[in-house]
Amino acid sequence: MSSQAMESLPVAVIGGGPVGLAAAAHLVSRDLPVKLYEAGPAVGANMRGWGHVRVFTPWRFCMDAVAVALLERRGWTAPAADAFPTGDEIVRDYLEPLAGTPELADRVELGARVTAISRFGLDKVAGRGREERPFVLTVETDAGSRRDLARAVIDASGTWATPNPLGASGLPADGEAAFADRIAYGIPDALGRHRGIYAGRTTLVVGAGHSAANALRDLARLAEVASGTKAIWATRGTNLARIYGGGDADQLPARGELGAETRDLVESGRVALMAGVSILGIREVSGRLLVDGETDRGPYTIGPVDRIIGATGQRPDLSLTRELRLDLDPWLESTKALGPLIDPNEHSCGSVPPHGHRELAHLEPGFYTVGIKSYGRAPTFLLLTGYEQVRSVVAALAGDVASADNVQLALPETGVCTTTFSVQGSGAAGCCGGPAPERVEACCGSDAVARDRAKSGCGCGAAA
Repeated sequence: MSSQAMESLPVAVIGGGPVGLAAAAHLVSRDLPVKLYEAGPAVGANMRGWGHVRVFTPWRFCMDAVAVALLERRGWTAPAADAFPTGDEIVRDYLEPLAGTPELADRVELGARVTAISRFGLDKVAGRGREERPFVLTVETDAGSRRDLARAVIDASGTWATPNPLGASGLPADGEAAFADRIAYGIPDALGRHRGIYAGRTTLVVGAGHSAANALRDLARLAEVASGTKAIWATRGTNLARIYGGGDADQLPARGELGAETRDLVESGRVALMAGVSILGIREVSGRLLVDGETDRGPYTIGPVDRIIGATGQRPDLSLTRELRLDLDPWLESTKALGPLIDPNEHSCGSVPPHGHRELAHLEPGFYTVGIKSYGRAPTFLLLTGYEQVRSVVAALAGDVASADNVQLALPETGVCTTTFSVQGSGAAGCCGGPAPERVEACCGSDAVARDRAKSGCGCGAAA
């Protein structure tokens, strides 16, 4: 294909969430043709899945600057910068108006699921002349399947639809598929549309992140008005610093408050905690579920319970890009260059070094993974990160290398680096108490301060 014909093709953006729509806005701002594919019936489909949840980032951290400028030219008024929106409010007050602007409305296709990406006429093995071939996307719609061509692809499809299983080995626990009708993944709306499922029942929440904290908080509130409602919390690890957070040291106060409230639920006895358990299987006894696992003291069974919420995180769907030459971190499944910067085995502060198009590119020229999918299996992604990612990527696609390389990323830190907080003896104590936990002691309230003081024990490190 001639270079002129290639330039007439659009940049394909996969995913109509905040980061995907921001990418489309940046492309439009640079007069680059764009086609955005959203698999759901409306923009923000993944976000609508947890729309009842109020986020811990205020509005000013939830919007992209170029997207806001595009909206304001159409008379849109931004929400109060310091208010904390729910997922549904982000969709209603920001994403839907953005997708409806004249600049984007005819470039967004709803109900269009991209199921495969390759190079036109070449499979993954063929190496010669790949850059001269456009990308070809298989798109599934209600009208059937078709093939679309694109000059470049920005994958912002996210990970919400591909949750991690309950099994500690990364594989589904025995019985997980068989009892799928009693297992929810993510953050069900226990106080709203799913209330009837959880009221008056015992629910096991599995996971040690913010999704688990939100689910536990909702169940505790439901227990205040619906007798017989109980929550049990199971975590694989015993160090709960990441979820309990840095309290007042967290630069996002609402995030610190969520952690403090979760800790209070445990210490007050309103939520029973079983820490240090690896789930192996699920079985039914007398109509209820028993969850079998292992602790450092041997086998352990939790239950009986009526429902299970798997808040164990998500992973990227790699089937979409099977015919592309990807450069992935071998364990996180993030982009390879980004992996060492976000590896939760090494970094615990919640800060991420600035990164842009170079860290997000793959061996396949013109293909970029952005947004939470760029993190693979790593947690702690913030929308601010995604917005700076797409700004850099779009600048690179426009040939503005200087702007693309000038990456600026300043994230609000958690206030927690390495800590001493852990739950000891949980295997012996079972899921209902145990020795009082130690206090959280953050080794640095702010990683930037620690670096200035040449300290080196803060997880994110002063070696940078």
